Amino acid sequence: MSMQLRVVHTTGYEYDGKAVASYNQARLTPQTTPEQIVVHSRLEVTPKPWTYEYRDYFGTLVTAFEVLDPHESMTVTATSTVQTNRPAPHEPRLGWDDVRAYDVADRWTEYLTLPDLVAPPADFAQRLRTLAGDAALPGDAARAVCALVHDEVEYLPGSTDVQSVAALAWQQRAGVCQDMVHLVIGGLRSVGVPARYVSGYFHPRAEPTVGETVRGESHAWVEWWDDGWHPFDPTNDTAPGDRYVVVATGRDYQDVKPLSGIYSGAGTSQMSVQVEVTRLA
Repeated sequence: MSMQLRVVHTTGYEYDGKAVASYNQARLTPQTTPEQIVVHSRLEVTPKPWTYEYRDYFGTLVTAFEVLDPHESMTVTATSTVQTNRPAPHEPRLGWDDVRAYDVADRWTEYLTLPDLVAPPADFAQRLRTLAGDAALPGDAARAVCALVHDEVEYLPGSTDVQSVAALAWQQRAGVCQDMVHLVIGGLRSVGVPARYVSGYFHPRAEPTVGETVRGESHAWVEWWDDGWHPFDPTNDTAPGDRYVVVATGRDYQDVKPLSGIYSGAGTSQMSVQVEVTRLA
């Protein structure tokens, strides 16, 4: 069943004084892929900025913008309408020799690195080696890793921040979707399976009502290579369906930040974020 979703993502900044210059990058425009089509998208910034667009190394559309006039606040609103039509997930295809072959490792080398942000702690890594050893296929192991993280790491907003490493979430057995995805990514890479980070949105209702606007939030899930990218959401223990909208992919959260930038003049700033999701059809 296909679905048409409208997502309105509003970010507000309040500065302690006047910012005299602000330079930013926004990754807030959904991708058009075989599974989703962007019907409409618009990015509005107040005060009015100078902007330009480009696609980054991973294929994400980036809007770079500069606000050079003195300002005490800034608002960034991204509005998108997306038609989704995701197929049912396929069964595992590749064997261990296939996924660890040189051509796969060479092609997806960025998705096999283990920086501190995703590196698995020793006890978690040991459990992963056991899971991989017991799995007939890499896809089976990937699903088992997602189940392990879902079952043992509690979704607890505020228990980590955007700079937290995966090992912390495992140590305290609590984190948010970003942490769970980082744990799965590091776990899969540690046993030789290329894995990448996906950011976007999903409608929180299992059966969305047409025309009803609900509160949403930015979300993250994982994809691993299995003769094609295979998505899974470890936070909700489900394969993404038509309620999901992909915005960006990358090695980890650092590659897909919705907004990033620098400013000068004011000492500090406060940020607020609001996401609204409406099923249109």
